Amino acid sequence: MNYRHAFHAGGPADVVKHAILARILVHLRNKPAAFRVIDTHAGAGAYDLRGPEASRSPEWRDGIQRLMAAALAGEACALLAPYLDAVAGFNSGHELTAYPGSPALVRAFLRSQDRLLACEAEPGAIAALSRNLGHDRRVKTIAIDGWTALKAYVPPPERRGLVLIDPPYEAADEFSRLAQALDGAHRKWATGIFVAWYPVKGRAGPDALARRLQRLTIPKVLRAEVGFGPPREPGRLAGCGLIVVNPPWMLAEECEVMLAALARVFAGGHNLGWIAPP
Repeated sequence: MNYRHAFHAGGPADVVKHAILARILVHLRNKPAAFRVIDTHAGAGAYDLRGPEASRSPEWRDGIQRLMAAALAGEACALLAPYLDAVAGFNSGHELTAYPGSPALVRAFLRSQDRLLACEAEPGAIAALSRNLGHDRRVKTIAIDGWTALKAYVPPPERRGLVLIDPPYEAADEFSRLAQALDGAHRKWATGIFVAWYPVKGRAGPDALARRLQRLTIPKVLRAEVGFGPPREPGRLAGCGLIVVNPPWMLAEECEVMLAALARVFAGGHNLGWIAPP
C-alpha cells in the first residue's frame, strides 16, 4: 500500500468522520457498562501537522483549522464540542500543531473499563501506533490486516461497542468488499455499531455500495455524506460519507445538525438518509 494518511490528517474528510465518531462515543459513554472499539485500519494514531507530510499537503488548513475558526452556534456548537475539545486536548495553547487519528481520538473518550483494539498492517504505521498508544493499558495494538481483524475480533467480549472500518480505498473492489465485510460482521454481532468511511470521487462507488447494502438483511443502516465545494476535477476527492449500522438513538437527528454545519464550513452540500430504516 502506498496510502499515507499523514498527508491527509485533519483534512475535511477526517473532520466529517471524527465528528460523527465522537458523537457515537458520547452515546456509548452515557451507559455505565463497558464498551470496546475495534479500529480495523488504525494508521499511526497521531499526526504532526508541522511534519513533512502534513506540510507538503496541508489539507488540515481546509479541514480542522477552518472548522475551529468557524462561528458555530446553538445546537451545532454543542454537538461538535466533544470532538473539538478532544482535538484541542492534543494541542497546547491555541495553535494547531498535532491532530489525533481515529485511535487517539477514541482513547480520549475511553473510561477505565473501556477498551480499544487498534489494528494496522503497514509496518511503519503500526510501529508509530505502538509508540503513540502502546503504553495505555486500555489499548491494544495489533499488526494485522484490517479485513482479517474484522473476522477475527468480532464480536468483542464486552458485547457492546463499535467497529470503525476506514480502508485506504486503493483496491478496485474495496466498496464491494466493504459490503461483504459488513454483512459477515453483522451476522456475528447483530447489536454492534459499525461505522464505515468512504470517499466520494464520483457516484458510482458510493451508490453501488448503497444498493448492495439495501439487498442485505441488515436493518438500521444510516448514510451520511458531506461534499467539499467548489466542484472538483473528476477523480479528485469531492466529499466523503459514512455508513452507520445500528446508530445510537437520536444520532440521525444529531447528524442532520452537524452535517448542515460542516457543509457550510466546507462550502458544499450534505446528504443524510436511511439505506435501511429502523
